[in-house]
Amino acid sequence: MSYQQYGISREDALDLLRTRVKNENMFKHCLAAEAVLKAMARRLGEDENKWGLAGLLHDLDAESQPDLATHTQETAEILNEKGIDPEIIDAIRLHNLQAHPGESRTTPFQHGLAAGETITGLVIATALVNPAKRLAAVKPKSVRKRIKEKAFARGADREIIKECEQAGIPLADFCALSLAAMQEIADDLGL
Repeated sequence: MSYQQYGISREDALDLLRTRVKNENMFKHCLAAEAVLKAMARRLGEDENKWGLAGLLHDLDAESQPDLATHTQETAEILNEKGIDPEIIDAIRLHNLQAHPGESRTTPFQHGLAAGETITGLVIATALVNPAKRLAAVKPKSVRKRIKEKAFARGADREIIKECEQAGIPLADFCALSLAAMQEIADDLGL
């Protein structure tokens, strides 16, 4: 796995993330988003490294800029200074539209990052309410069922998750793909 062509190695990206994200759950969320985005890219015939890097670094400023009115602005500055691919920076910026009034997501990549990073919380919450508390015990139909339950994992905006369709992946397939991607790194996620 090489992110170097987009301006940073994976090792350096992980180091950067570690220096900026101290909360272990937030760090794991970024790993989960990376896995989901890479799976989406594979499914869509897109560049796994490009999509994966966006997933990995999308919440780089989540702790320094927890207010949604500013979250992603600092990340864009940091990544721009490092020479990261502008498409990656745009996708990261636009996963949080609240910080960028008047802008909207327009590309499959932008929709994919927004949907992919959002579904990770729903998948983890689904695993945690399962008696086994393991991703391996979760079935895709359980994730689909939880999407319909508005009171479950309220932070996982269903409308943003449904943007997977604008990226080119039907919702049912997206649930299965996201779950499988996260199951592959279950040890890294502690689930």
